Amino acid sequence: MTQITSLNRLLAIMARLRDPETGCDWDTAQTFATIAPYTIEEAYEVSDAIERHDMAALKDELGDLLLQVVFHARMAEEAGLFSFDDVAAAISDKMEARHPHIFGDGGHDGQERETRWEKLKANEREAKGATSALDGVALALPALMRAEKLQKRAARVGFDWEDTEGPADKLREEMVELADAATADERVDEAGDLLFAAVNLVRAHRIAPEEALRAANAKFERRFRAMEAIACAEGQIFGELTLARQEALWQQVKAAE
Repeated sequence: MTQITSLNRLLAIMARLRDPETGCDWDTAQTFATIAPYTIEEAYEVSDAIERHDMAALKDELGDLLLQVVFHARMAEEAGLFSFDDVAAAISDKMEARHPHIFGDGGHDGQERETRWEKLKANEREAKGATSALDGVALALPALMRAEKLQKRAARVGFDWEDTEGPADKLREEMVELADAATADERVDEAGDLLFAAVNLVRAHRIAPEEALRAANAKFERRFRAMEAIACAEGQIFGELTLARQEALWQQVKAAE
């Protein structure tokens, strides 16, 4: 079975599921808004399969993600907005336009790849009526990723620290302001400023905040599970240990690494 035939089959399946007379009640009841959370979930599951180096799972998860695209495109076609072919054509046009040195005669013009890419995307945003350097940063992004993108956009127009000392000082300032916050609302506000400042500092060190936090999460989980295993091997319940004993186990596990 060719890829084209497989894709046509999937499009036909979705059309049948969405048939108002003979389709599936659940599928016909869905809207862009109700399907959106599943789309986001499937994207995360693709990422999870990659992190686990599980290629069999990746194949399945990519299929689930493709289904989401087909689902949205089908609903749009029913509403007379656009079709799956329009979606494929639009991204094809975009990729060719963003790679003139590959698909055209634009050449490299001496610019770094990232610089060229961002310039092309900026031109696209301007063509769509963007009035701010921050236009187009999706609201639905996870907060950590959105903070980084907002900061990067601001940096492209010169609003950025020149070194790591500036954001480091700002982070220390925000820690003090959080400690001094008098009300619950103030603490939430200052906590947000603290996290935003932390992203800025990490970015100043040319480290991707999302990758760094993922690594920290994995390290914490690995060490915590090791502590639980040690406690269990000693016939103890980790949650019933004193904090001092738990800390001792943490140091033991950390040293063992």
